[in-house]
Amino acid sequence: MARKTVLVTGASRGIGKAIALKFAKKGYSVAVSCIHNEERLLQTKKMIESYQVPCFAFVGDMGKMEDCRRFLEQVKKQLGPVDVLVNNAGISYIGLLQDMREEDWDRVLRTNLTSVFNCSKLVIPDMVTRQSGKIINISSVWGLCGASMEVAYSASKGGINAFTKALAKELAPSNIQVNAIACGAIDTEMNQFLDEEELLALVDEIPAGRLGKAEEVADLVYHLGYKGNYLTGQVIALDGAWI
Repeated sequence: MARKTVLVTGASRGIGKAIALKFAKKGYSVAVSCIHNEERLLQTKKMIESYQVPCFAFVGDMGKMEDCRRFLEQVKKQLGPVDVLVNNAGISYIGLLQDMREEDWDRVLRTNLTSVFNCSKLVIPDMVTRQSGKIINISSVWGLCGASMEVAYSASKGGINAFTKALAKELAPSNIQVNAIACGAIDTEMNQFLDEEELLALVDEIPAGRLGKAEEVADLVYHLGYKGNYLTGQVIALDGAWI
């Protein structure tokens, strides 16, 4: 069997890195990107290659179509067409909406939502030709219920959820599955702004009694990417029964 290729955006750390490593362990060729931290991305690349699989790393803004095109052209040239796309790139913004600058709003929406459009648009033609493919979008429970002080982030993740459901209907006749994972509180650097007291208060709200692990997200992503040809158009909450 030919080696399959997975593309993971925002893979220099946290959830994206865990996802990339999970697929590498399973023998996939892996393409990874990040917007700024080349050093960390190259560390991820080195870890992926330790599993004896090829890896292509790219530094660029997935919210910009020209960067996406350059990335996908190189991925196809070096690793072949993408079998599994994981749209993970994302940033947060905490603060009152009335105090938010227009450029910050644009940056959150571009990074979190436009990137999903860009990458999906570019991988779909090859998937349709092969009548096979998986698109998995990393969302958030705030996209389901909204979070005070995180209006732009919530809006971007809500957009991802609707995008997922709509695109799944569009691509189902071509045997391409599109799903999203609405993550709850996952133990990554994105939550490091919380002090110890705030963290304990957060954990106390979660019935499972702990934060989720990036590796648990990766396990679910791999399952969706490897199996489940009839499971599509779903937004799956992974939150320890928090929301």
